[in-house]
Amino acid sequence: MGKIAFVFPGQGSQKVGMGRAIAEADEDAMAIFNEADNRLEQPLSALIFEGTQEELTKTTNAQPALLTTGVALLQCLQAAGIKPDYTAGHSLGEYTALVASGVMQFSDAVYAVRKRGELMEEAVPNGEGTMAAVLGFDRERLLEVTESITNDGHSVQLANLNCPGQIVISGTVSGVELASAKAKEQGAKRVLPLQVSGPFHSELMKPAAEKFAAVLSGIEMNDAKIPVIANVTAGPLHASEDIEGKLIEQLYSPVLWEDSIEKMVELGVDTFIEIGPGKVLSGLIKKINRDVTTLSVQDPESCRQAIEALEEDKS
Repeated sequence: MGKIAFVFPGQGSQKVGMGRAIAEADEDAMAIFNEADNRLEQPLSALIFEGTQEELTKTTNAQPALLTTGVALLQCLQAAGIKPDYTAGHSLGEYTALVASGVMQFSDAVYAVRKRGELMEEAVPNGEGTMAAVLGFDRERLLEVTESITNDGHSVQLANLNCPGQIVISGTVSGVELASAKAKEQGAKRVLPLQVSGPFHSELMKPAAEKFAAVLSGIEMNDAKIPVIANVTAGPLHASEDIEGKLIEQLYSPVLWEDSIEKMVELGVDTFIEIGPGKVLSGLIKKINRDVTTLSVQDPESCRQAIEALEEDKS
């Protein structure tokens, strides 16, 4: 049997009602939601279970909400004794991976991502930065496009390298618009503007990263019990000081998701368990490598199915 990776989705996967079924079925999961409410001193769980999608989607809410839901769902797999060989998360999801790998306590992580969301929101005035998905275009050519436009004074960078033919760019509104037009001229199939509140994973996030370093320095971090594949390097990290440095860089660096999945496959992973709402990562993983198995854990039923599938694999 090959190795297992736990992977955790990032912002954009949130939906009202996520995690509710597991909280009602499992007291360990419910305890996670209660812990988030206490640490943030606000009823986050009520917002997740029965709030409005608009309120939940705000960066400052979506980040702690997704982390909390992911860690709550994790309880179900841990109770069955399922341990991954690697963990990884897409952008914000990396924090859920760090909790799963024993690097951060959950209550510290939920506080950190709330601060991260606030700093990301503050970094660039609303309406000045944006992101767009470029489909059906080569990454080397897109890098050339973004670099030439940035050199002309309109900041834009590659933000998420999600899977072959799907790359998100991020930067100033003018930078993203110019890069989008140029990519289309050079043969990109489609460019989709994203509904986001800021230019995440771009150079414009450097002021947020500096402030976030101070937040992280006040949080106790341990060496990883399970290696975490970092967004910034697409390689495994163990030492807490390396992880801390990469989390700061992550705010203004591209998310190397395609490379991270390829690295885990190279390390022997053949089963990826996506823990959290939706199946965005499972879809990306299948586009990166058709031969691996993807399982999704979103509620008690899908958790039970994942556990059964893993046990069948063993036999």
